[in-house]
Amino acid sequence: MPIKLIAMDLDGTLLNTESRVPEENIRAITEAVERGIEIVVVTGRRYHSARLIVDALPEKLHLIVNNGALMKTKEGETHQRFLLPAAVARRVLQATAEFRSSAAVVFDRPKENQVIMEHIDWDDPFRGGYFRRSREFLAEVKPLESCLDGHPVANEKNSALKGGATQGETLQFDDPIQVMFVGLCATIRSVLEKLEGLDFRSEFTIAFTEYLTRDISVLDVLREGVSKGVALAEWARHQGIKREEVMAIGDNWNDREMLEFAGLPVVMGNSVEGLKSQGWPVTLSNDEAGLAHAIQKYALAEFQI
Repeated sequence: MPIKLIAMDLDGTLLNTESRVPEENIRAITEAVERGIEIVVVTGRRYHSARLIVDALPEKLHLIVNNGALMKTKEGETHQRFLLPAAVARRVLQATAEFRSSAAVVFDRPKENQVIMEHIDWDDPFRGGYFRRSREFLAEVKPLESCLDGHPVANEKNSALKGGATQGETLQFDDPIQVMFVGLCATIRSVLEKLEGLDFRSEFTIAFTEYLTRDISVLDVLREGVSKGVALAEWARHQGIKREEVMAIGDNWNDREMLEFAGLPVVMGNSVEGLKSQGWPVTLSNDEAGLAHAIQKYALAEFQI
């Protein structure tokens, strides 16, 4: 059955190890779009972080970000949004206090105060570069749980004061997108073990990404039932596209549900071994433009002369 939608991960898939998009990938994606195939970028990154990458790609595409919690157009219009209840986020933070230096709370906000941490080490050897590039989106709040207590907003009616609001303000309460943990692989494996043993484990979903060669890992705590696969399935249904007409390409654990949903799952050559062992087709690595190779072989083959 012809492919009508290609869902692709970013890091380790579209991007090479230098975090650049190979020209071969751009050409293959452009040809796919010209052939009428829909492109959806599916990533664990925040929207603004992903947008910096996809600006090099054809205009007509959508982004599923935050491991399935949000779906937006390239211009920022929101199509789907699945937020983590603040009460669940608070319990997760309270249960993982010993990992506070690795934790952040992420919100769906226009720019400022998107990513809240208890302390930001701008010179962190692993995360310092990201912190400095994302300075306008970051904020420090101590204790971290207090970022879930609401923030003051202007109130024209000058209603009764609430909490920390001053005269002319009320508190606006936002559910976050996720609680995120970033750190060395061993540390985040410990976070994963702790979360899996909680008595309210059924109230949230975990998205786990691990880069062993770089010794860095990311764990996202999301609303119950949220994943890249669920978000992709919902979008395909909305577009009237059958799963047999969906091709998905990924390289890490958080891509698994997306690959399982797709009628044609393709694993990158640089993928974690756990995905390679599933019996799915394996393409070249991200440094060999494996994404372009897969698109040409599986999605564009019928157009080749």
